[in-house]
Amino acid sequence: MNRSRRVHVALTPADFPGLALDGRAALVVDVLRATTTVVAACAAGCARIVPVADRDAALAAAARYPSGEALLAGERGGRTLTGFHLGNSPLEYVPERVAGRTVIFTTTNGTEAMLHAGRAAAAAAAALVNVNAAARWALEQERDLTVLCAGERGALSLEDAVCAGILVERMLAEAGALELTDAALAALRLGEHYAERLDRLGLESAWGRNLARQGRAVDLDACLRLATSALVPIFEAGIIVPGPGAPPAAVARAAQREGGG
Repeated sequence: MNRSRRVHVALTPADFPGLALDGRAALVVDVLRATTTVVAACAAGCARIVPVADRDAALAAAARYPSGEALLAGERGGRTLTGFHLGNSPLEYVPERVAGRTVIFTTTNGTEAMLHAGRAAAAAAAALVNVNAAARWALEQERDLTVLCAGERGALSLEDAVCAGILVERMLAEAGALELTDAALAALRLGEHYAERLDRLGLESAWGRNLARQGRAVDLDACLRLATSALVPIFEAGIIVPGPGAPPAAVARAAQREGGG
């Protein structure tokens, strides 16, 4: 009899350095807002997203692409970095701006988690908006799974833990038997509590309140939606590309631009 697959949730970035990701699948979660933005960028037809650690790394990465191909994107403290083309709002990532382009991406918390997740045997980006598709992708890998929650400056973020818990719940519903660590079980219980009241996360999570204070209520509405996308951005050699569920129109837009059309 095959053993049940193990699922672990790294609830805070403090857990990342000790994670053994060799041979495992990984899902990275940053609901507000990096992984939601990654889903939006892929749906809009971007060619790829290159996660980097900071501004200097972003500038260096952009210099490796032909003039006009790469877009600098990211934020610190929720605010767009000076001189960058895009911030970290999923609403900015529309076909007119990103189709066929390479997005060089750095954020306060999310891209650090992405860089860690990229060390796994298979990795993808998950958010509330694609939670069902991401759970399905994780099961299809037929590997033990680690969910990395980006958190907030090393601490737990409620919305990321909730998303991880809903991922675990969706996987259990389909797979039936999974071996959960204590952290995965804790996330599951949070997910069960909030799944039918996601609007509360905008009020009860610290980062949700911070975005509201910055006048970004529209971002909260865009991020706190459940299973509205079938797209799963996947990692290939540390670079994120549109994966399963990418709309045909988005794939065509990316190919057209890369082909010079």
